Amino acid sequence: MEFIINELEKNISVISNLLNSVNNEMISWRPQQDKWCMLEIVCHLYDEEREDFRFRTKWILENPGQIPPPFNPLDWIETHQYMQQDYVTMIEKLLVERKQSISWLRSLKNPNWASSYDHEKIGTTTAKHYLANWLAHDYLHIRQITKLKFDYLKSKSGENLDYAGIW
Repeated sequence: MEFIINELEKNISVISNLLNSVNNEMISWRPQQDKWCMLEIVCHLYDEEREDFRFRTKWILENPGQIPPPFNPLDWIETHQYMQQDYVTMIEKLLVERKQSISWLRSLKNPNWASSYDHEKIGTTTAKHYLANWLAHDYLHIRQITKLKFDYLKSKSGENLDYAGIW
């Protein structure tokens, strides 16, 4: 699990650099109406950090066998008013939460990563499962942010970017 925790920590700078290198227009720019903009992505990452991955990993470690409360992250777009948030503030809040997550993970003494509960759809779900998916979630959103930047470049330059390689 040390590898996963180390990668989550390294992603602090990866995600920070990707998100902080965005111009004002790009914050709310969408390649298509049904795609997320940078502001929605950073708000989602912030909520997932606190209310999903850290919460669920901690829940299973502290309450093995008990089902955590349900949630729907798509509801957060409206209920947490993503498009009304300040982009820079949300990046700062996300990074603070990630650092708190890393501190908490490093403070654990011999956690039982096999602690689990029975999920109604995916079966036995362990703390290790949530920890690994936490990192996978980072990678998926790093890819999403990079693709959004690629699409923005293509839109703003008006150039065919196939010479660079096929996405």
